[in-house]
Amino acid sequence: MRKHIMASCVVTVAVADYDESWARKGLLTEQTGRLASKRIAHGKDGSTAVLILLTNDDGIYAPGLAAMYRELTQLGEVYVVAPATEQSGVGHTITYLTPLVVKEVFSGERTAGGDQTRWGWSVQGSPADCVKIGVAEFCPQCPGLVVSGINSGLNAGINVLYSGTVAAAIEGAFFGITSIAVSLEFDEHARFDQAAQLARQIIAQIMEKKGPAPQLYNMNIPTAALRGTPKVCSVPMNVTRYGDCFEKRKDPWGRDYYWLRGGPAPLVTEHETDLSALSRGMISLTPLDYNMTRQAALQEMQRWQFSLDRSAEGAGKEGR
Repeated sequence: MRKHIMASCVVTVAVADYDESWARKGLLTEQTGRLASKRIAHGKDGSTAVLILLTNDDGIYAPGLAAMYRELTQLGEVYVVAPATEQSGVGHTITYLTPLVVKEVFSGERTAGGDQTRWGWSVQGSPADCVKIGVAEFCPQCPGLVVSGINSGLNAGINVLYSGTVAAAIEGAFFGITSIAVSLEFDEHARFDQAAQLARQIIAQIMEKKGPAPQLYNMNIPTAALRGTPKVCSVPMNVTRYGDCFEKRKDPWGRDYYWLRGGPAPLVTEHETDLSALSRGMISLTPLDYNMTRQAALQEMQRWQFSLDRSAEGAGKEGR
């Protein structure tokens, strides 16, 4: 018997960010200015399950997204809002100087006479844009879970800071929603279906085991985990700088250009990290936090006394 998952979503929104459409959809209540905790009916038995927002950074037609969708439908109602084109490495970019163009996508539109079931919404923007507009405009209620992936290629170590996949999950966490980024080690013939099965099992167990507060997670699956009996390792991210370098080349007109060549980060650490776990064929699972304040340094700095000399301002006036 399948165990259904329930999660709540509550976040305080500044008055300046209030939008009537949020209240109409039940995302905000005018009385409290908070995201409402709502659940939806799902399944033949009418039982309650979680509403899931699914996105990625490889684009709405990526095979990893389709594989993750098929598995997540076992956990709840899935809404797909994903970039129109690949957005790898865009980090937490958001679109605010130009309009976001959104197109409703149907599952059979690429084949003549295909199925016209809605697949999702294609957004000409970043993964973070997709989560923002997905929560605000396209999900009928506040999602109980945001999943980003499956990405083609690992997002481990400091690559977490560059990743559009992880940024989408972080954006979900901004809303107070439990959010999980999922990535699979790159392979020319990646077995996304198998990786999605593993990811779905892990996601279900995360939702069962975690506390009531929303959490943010980064999951990476090595290709070795698709064979034998995979293991999950809860580890911190490796913060060692990758051995990046630039290769200088010339274009057909003799002009110089540069191509970034990534290199592996050293795996020698005092403790297990996501990179060392992945190198041993284990699935890495890392809890993340978008609060980038370094608390130890802050406590020391709060004891500092700063003195500013205003004589420079006076000297400037005298010289006029």
